[in-house]
Amino acid sequence: MTPTHPKASLLTRLARLVRMGSHIAHGFFILAVRYPHLANAERAVITRAWARKMLSIFGVEVRISGDNPGFYPPNTLLVANHVSWLDIIALSSGTVSRFVAKKEISDWPIVGTMAKNGGTLFIDRSNRRDASRINGQLADALSQGGCMSVFPEGTTSDGFGLLPFKASLFESALLAKSRVQPVAIRYLDAHGQQTGTLSYVGDHSFGLILKRLLSMKKLVVELHYGQSLQAGEGELASRFAISNAARREILAGLNLSDDTPDTARQTLACPQAVTQ
Repeated sequence: MTPTHPKASLLTRLARLVRMGSHIAHGFFILAVRYPHLANAERAVITRAWARKMLSIFGVEVRISGDNPGFYPPNTLLVANHVSWLDIIALSSGTVSRFVAKKEISDWPIVGTMAKNGGTLFIDRSNRRDASRINGQLADALSQGGCMSVFPEGTTSDGFGLLPFKASLFESALLAKSRVQPVAIRYLDAHGQQTGTLSYVGDHSFGLILKRLLSMKKLVVELHYGQSLQAGEGELASRFAISNAARREILAGLNLSDDTPDTARQTLACPQAVTQ
């Protein structure tokens, strides 16, 4: 999809790039030095402030609607559709959580260190049995009052559809008797129209998405919180039932229906949080 959005000036783009680099360095310092000595609630305050400043550097406006659970709801599994690596920053600007990511990211320079220090859980996508291990870790974190996030599509889409959900990691919510909070993410351009400019699919690279983000004059990200679901109650007695209910909530938040064709395009090398 060819972007048609108004572009920021070259000076604005350069200023954003410099400020972004400085803010990432500041975040790296916080994660390496301060995080180990802070309680979860204190970490959440710092993380949300960092995410909000990063979005402001990019000129991104966040609009939040729906059943907002607060900035750090305890024993809550956040589940969202996945469009771009920017999703993680956008979600953290509203509700702070820890994520599940593919294990390869743990070895990446800077990003891997920041992810590990930030409490990310890493899953081995090549080993289907690894989901059981991650479920145990997720359940432990949730039971201890944590807020965790997964992207149950398992990869990114272009944002105009919703891929089938993988139900495996919903088992953690049953084990911990957690609330499951669906979140629908949409990106709007300067004209208020949904855009796939930042979608991390096909041959889109991290650098290309960053270049587009820096050059956009205006971008709005919508976070719509659907109705929260209590795992284990009523009809939500299995991970498949919870997965289906969460998917319906996100479809509604995206103004889609169950008969909307699924988005089939996937990224080849995306540093996104994943599930199996």
